[in-house]
Amino acid sequence: MNEEANVGDGKYVYCVIKSAEERDFGQIGIGEGTHSVYTIHHGDLAAVVSDSPIRIYDPTRENVLAHEFVNETVMREFTVIPMSFGTLFRTKEDIVELLKSTYQAFDDVLVKMKDKIEFGLKVLWDREKVVSEIEKTDQEICQLSDEINRNTQSSTYFARMQLGRLVEAALEETGNRYVREIHEGLKPASVASRSNKPIGDRMILNAAFLVDRELEKNFDEAVKEIAQKYDQLLSFRYTGPWPPYNFVNIKLKLEKATP
Repeated sequence: MNEEANVGDGKYVYCVIKSAEERDFGQIGIGEGTHSVYTIHHGDLAAVVSDSPIRIYDPTRENVLAHEFVNETVMREFTVIPMSFGTLFRTKEDIVELLKSTYQAFDDVLVKMKDKIEFGLKVLWDREKVVSEIEKTDQEICQLSDEINRNTQSSTYFARMQLGRLVEAALEETGNRYVREIHEGLKPASVASRSNKPIGDRMILNAAFLVDRELEKNFDEAVKEIAQKYDQLLSFRYTGPWPPYNFVNIKLKLEKATP
C-alpha cells in the first residue's frame, strides 16, 4: 500500500517522554501539509504525536528526516524513548492504554537513559594502503613476497596462493585490532556501545555509542584523536547526537494500528 491509501484518522507516535504537562512542539509533523506535534498523557508519561491518516509511510528521505527532526526537537528538552519509524495508533485511547500497560518499562528506560544521547560511528579502511602496511611490517609476508618477486618465472602457484592466504589472515587480524583499539579509545567517554553489521567491503566498524550529555565534548575529542591516529588508513563517519535508538528495546503490549 502506498501513502495515498489511508483509512480514517489516527495518531503517529514519535517518542515517549517524562512530562505531566501538555506540550505543543509546533507544526513539524510528518506528512503532507502542516501537522501539530503535541503530547498525549498518562500520569507523568507522555507520547509525542501528530494527527495522521492510518497509512503505511514509505521510508523516503523526506519522511525519515521528518520523523528524526521531531525527535531531535523534543530531545533538546527531554530524555526521549524513540519509537520506530511509521508507528501509528488509531485513537488517543489506544495510546493512553499503551502508556498505562507499559508504564513501568517506559519509566525504567527513561531513568536509565536520562541525559543520554547516541552517536553513530562508521569506520572504513583503504584496503590497498592497509595491505601495503602489512607487507612492510609482517616479516613472513615480507619474505615470501620478496621471494616471489625475485623468482617471477619460477614462482609456484602454491607460493602465490600461500601469500594470498597470509595477507587475508593478516587483514582480518588487523581489522579486528583496529576495531578493538577504537572501542578502547572511546570507552572512557561513553556509557555503552553497540556494534551493528558493517555495510560493504570497506567498512570495518558500524557502531553506536551511548554518551552522557555532560561528556559529549570529551567523546567528540576522543573520536577526533583516534581519527588523526589512523588518518592515512581509515576514514571516520561520525553522526549525532541522536535519541538512543540502538539502546532501547521495549516490547509493546498493544498492537499498532494497521490499515
